[in-house]
Amino acid sequence: MSDRHHTAVGVALALLLAQPALAAAKPAPKPVPSPATGLTDPKSLVSPVNPAAGPVAAADLYFSRGGLDAVWSADGKSVFVSTNLTGRYNLWRVDADGSWPVQLTQSDDRQSGLAASPDGKWIVFQADAGGNEMYDLYALPVGGGPVINLTNTPDVSETTARFSPDGASLAFAAKRKADAGSNIAVMGWADRKVRLLTQETQAEFTWAPVGWVSGGLIANRGDVGHTLMGVWRVGLDGGAPTPVTSVKAKAIIGATDISADGKLLAITSDEGTGQNHAGVLTIATGAYGWLKPTPWDQSSGAFAPDGRSLAVVDNADGRQSVSLADIATGATRSLGLPDGYTDQASAAAFTADGRMLLSHEASNSPFDYWVADTKVGTARPLTHLGLASLDPARLPSAQIVHYASQDGTVISAVLTLPFNLKRDGTAPAVVVPHGGPTGQTQDRFSRIAIALASRGYVVIQPNVRGSTGYGMAFQMANHKDLGGMDLTDEVYATKFLIASGYVNPKKIGITGGSYGGFMTLMAIGRTPDVWAAAVSQYGIINWYEMLKHEDAALQQYQRSLIGDPVADKAVYDAASPMTYIRQAKAPLLVLQGENDIRVPVGQAREVVETLKSVGATVDAHYYPAEGHGFVKRENQIDAMQRLIAWLDKYLKGE
Repeated sequence: MSDRHHTAVGVALALLLAQPALAAAKPAPKPVPSPATGLTDPKSLVSPVNPAAGPVAAADLYFSRGGLDAVWSADGKSVFVSTNLTGRYNLWRVDADGSWPVQLTQSDDRQSGLAASPDGKWIVFQADAGGNEMYDLYALPVGGGPVINLTNTPDVSETTARFSPDGASLAFAAKRKADAGSNIAVMGWADRKVRLLTQETQAEFTWAPVGWVSGGLIANRGDVGHTLMGVWRVGLDGGAPTPVTSVKAKAIIGATDISADGKLLAITSDEGTGQNHAGVLTIATGAYGWLKPTPWDQSSGAFAPDGRSLAVVDNADGRQSVSLADIATGATRSLGLPDGYTDQASAAAFTADGRMLLSHEASNSPFDYWVADTKVGTARPLTHLGLASLDPARLPSAQIVHYASQDGTVISAVLTLPFNLKRDGTAPAVVVPHGGPTGQTQDRFSRIAIALASRGYVVIQPNVRGSTGYGMAFQMANHKDLGGMDLTDEVYATKFLIASGYVNPKKIGITGGSYGGFMTLMAIGRTPDVWAAAVSQYGIINWYEMLKHEDAALQQYQRSLIGDPVADKAVYDAASPMTYIRQAKAPLLVLQGENDIRVPVGQAREVVETLKSVGATVDAHYYPAEGHGFVKRENQIDAMQRLIAWLDKYLKGE
């Protein structure tokens, strides 16, 4: 649990104010509001004693498999899962009572987005090619057999398949390569003919199907920047979509499911509070029923088959749970899973008899699929994807901590302390910024935290301003200030670690992927004296070049974060690692996929060549047929081994 002690915190941090902070950043006039309150006394942190602890092999971490998606069979007797038992995310079938998994597909490309046909004969999934994020829809006989490409459109990406209740049609989101957003399309299952049901004219908006109602579909329409969303009814007759919800500007309201009788929508909204909360909308009357308010992020899930209860996902400061809420009374009850990170594993999460498919993991427990019996409130693992060597008793576990940034904003972070540390100020530490920036580090099985903490590194993963999970004001607090005050929040994480008495201020590294890679590059350029080593994984380097080459949806998202490259040139320059990278002192390792559409490989080569030109210590490794993030097991293992070796060399002197 989090330590929330106030005493001695101010004194401990005040002693560290002489450490270099982000000189160019301007403190906000007042702290950014967040439900994370109370500060953790860094001296209250205690490294647990465990004589059996030791380094965890990188290979063991990645031979503990993961999951991308899962869905029940139509009869509820089997579960189809996307997991990487072979090192590739392919489809497998598992008996609902537990069995050896049966492999159904074989491909080098990741397969996810599963939907089961109502007649029990087919599974539909989506797959791209080499990480290019242009997805086709495929059909697979449930008993195995040839895979059929349903769409086969290299210039259109199709995702989020939803079968109609009679199985005669398949709805999905279709995004042309040149467009920022998706539209709603429908395919006749018998003739494979596709019709577009929406024709979005505003570049910043995108559509996603929720499910079927009489005469058409329910769909969400929102902006790419994740600040505005509404629910719409989309007819099959080609008429204009009609709004189901009415919200004020800059508010989110989205549907997650439709009751079996078609009368109710499960909804999530931040209207009025700026914090997501869950409820139910009666379609005929427009009446809302909201669950009891909570300071934390809460979202709706799927309706139970009887229509009397609703799955609710609560994200309480990075620890996520799923419960069932009674629609009539609002009372909630647990599903019986352990603490950590639990999620609904599928949009169609329930069987007809009320069993629910979930995923679960925690900081010291690898990912697995679980089945909950919602009638009695018990749950059991369906899969066992972790290696025996990853015994939770021998793995360091995480805790949630809170510290104050430069302007007083309270920052929540996931902290992993190694076993058997002495409080003598000698331990190395690593700050791990998350991706996004609209993302959040949660109490999940972090391979990088386990790998490093099991080797004696103190690991902290801050949820800096710009993170989700703490309200819209906090999420938008770094807009047009990327690598500014959010970087200051990362720097103040190092102050917190030093104040614990465990960490050597000259042995602190930083690593992250995507926006975390961007933050890594900004950190070593803007605050060069803080860091002793860095590893950037597919990190954003040059926003101008990224805007030229990235997908249209990502271009729109980028503009929502930092504006127009001409009108906001000063913002772009201030947020570019290339503006500062020549000042870097920390040795830098760059890890990059060659087929990355979000951060083109040329950006990585640019930063490497620039650092070489000024005599800095830099190295790089490029992975063929990998996109934004590494999904092939051999590349995941190789990247982790390179990261560990780099940090060991420059933070431990090994």
